[in-house]
Amino acid sequence: MADVIKCATRDAYGAALKELGSRDDILVLDADLAKATKTITFKKEFPDKFIDCGIAESNMMGIAAGLATTGYTVFASSFAMFAAGRAFEQVRNSIAYPKLNVKIGATHAGISVGEDGASHQCCEDIALMRSIPNMVIINPADDVEAKQAVFAAAEHDGPVYMRFGRLAVPRVNAEDYKFELGKGVMLKDGKDVTIVATGLMVNEALIAAESLKAEGIDARVINIHTIKPLDRDIIIKAAKETGAIVTAEEHSVIGGLGGAVAEVLCEECPVPVVRLGVEDTFGKSGPALELLKIYGLDAENIAIKAKKAYELKK
Repeated sequence: MADVIKCATRDAYGAALKELGSRDDILVLDADLAKATKTITFKKEFPDKFIDCGIAESNMMGIAAGLATTGYTVFASSFAMFAAGRAFEQVRNSIAYPKLNVKIGATHAGISVGEDGASHQCCEDIALMRSIPNMVIINPADDVEAKQAVFAAAEHDGPVYMRFGRLAVPRVNAEDYKFELGKGVMLKDGKDVTIVATGLMVNEALIAAESLKAEGIDARVINIHTIKPLDRDIIIKAAKETGAIVTAEEHSVIGGLGGAVAEVLCEECPVPVVRLGVEDTFGKSGPALELLKIYGLDAENIAIKAKKAYELKK
């Protein structure tokens, strides 16, 4: 069996920016974190199109907005905690309200930031960005999807929030994969329960689905890479055909993918929905893989939740 390819989505972000750099309208801003966010890849190739705004994320978003008003497509990057949290007002009022072409590259999202601890482990960013009108939210599952998502964001008219991870994760998509903004992807069909996953939880969902076979449960797996706008059709169809839904995300269970899916199904097709994510708590410092297990963000717990959802529909 071929070795599993692993790559951090932040690395794919840097590689995509480098490819986009030849466009005259592309500028990249960073908040003194270029090595970590991987925008340094762009900086080395296009130093005249890169601006280090220093440790001043709110100001960086204001600069990005100003540049966007002059016709530039601006990528503004920092850790998710600071891009979504510290700069929320500027993102809302200066970027989203006038619907400017600012693309926010938010790296180091979720518990998998690891040793940086609770202050940097942002599990609230999707909830924050979901609340802002005009904002598109993309949370890719692997490096293949992440790279294409950056290209799609560059073409989209309006603000985009892209969520990238620090941890190298297995590749789940083939090289010929085609990213389509706002469209979920069914990775595995099934009739008994549907696992709706995003980000690094997509690979775990596929592993969980395989383990459920031994217990006679046929699980469908859907990758939701675009959380806003959400692909309502694929979720409603799955609810009607399998009768039970599990959501899996490396984010708080409050306001993230689970909340978005539950909102849709409550209105359109009420079925049991069981959410898996970070409970109403902060993270803590530790090795990323150990933390994911401690917080239940793994295939084993997805399978447990899937069995619960399956039983609830009976």
